[in-house]
Amino acid sequence: MATRTRRAGEFCWINMLTPQPDKAREFFSELLGWTYTPVPGMSGHIIKVGGSDIGGLWDLADPNTPKGLPPAIGVMVKVDSADATSDRVTSLGGSARPPFDIAENGRMASCTDPNGAEFDLWEPKKQPGTDVDNTEHGAPSWFETMTTDVDGASKFYSDLFGWSSEEMSMPEMKYTSFKQGSEYVAGMIGISAQMGDMKPHWATYFTTNDTDETSREAVDLGATVFVPPQDVPSAGRFCGITSPQGVAFYVIKYAEQAP
Repeated sequence: MATRTRRAGEFCWINMLTPQPDKAREFFSELLGWTYTPVPGMSGHIIKVGGSDIGGLWDLADPNTPKGLPPAIGVMVKVDSADATSDRVTSLGGSARPPFDIAENGRMASCTDPNGAEFDLWEPKKQPGTDVDNTEHGAPSWFETMTTDVDGASKFYSDLFGWSSEEMSMPEMKYTSFKQGSEYVAGMIGISAQMGDMKPHWATYFTTNDTDETSREAVDLGATVFVPPQDVPSAGRFCGITSPQGVAFYVIKYAEQAP
């Protein structure tokens, strides 16, 4: 995929909330090649990959950050209207906080689907969202929700964003892919008893040039690997990593190219 501004219904931005932001920037710079530019007047940085902005990295301890939030990567979906779409979220059984403006950049709303997975909406103004080539090392390239109600979540997101869904059988599980038009935009897995007390959430995958090498390097940098490197037939090789600051994410080397 070449550089392309994301369209409505596609994931367009990430926001990382982390303790020890200085150490977090160093970790992800070493592991995924991220560079940063500071956000004027705020204790945050814009994350860049290959010259493109992909998201923000924010300090959990900042006074403007709501208290009690865990380290995490938040995901944003581009929409034509944050207000209309947040109303739609609630009418479909989810919940949404009142939309608000981010200076002149755009308008956002924080939402939760009926099963408890959180996501944000982004109505662009001066900031259209990322245009990163998602085949670049370090670029966010896939988004996946873990849910307790696959059928309910499939209907919710299809009704909300106009996504279509495709089901495929994988070893010991059923996997659902979402498409926006002809573009694959996200995936979904049901939470099984073997996954313990995992709560519904959205996870982010970053492209890597070498999954095994990235896994080894992450451990050397003080991270833990919670899903060891493994192959997904016809998709690629991935693993799950938790940063030294407690942020969970995945990396994947695609079999051919990023979706």
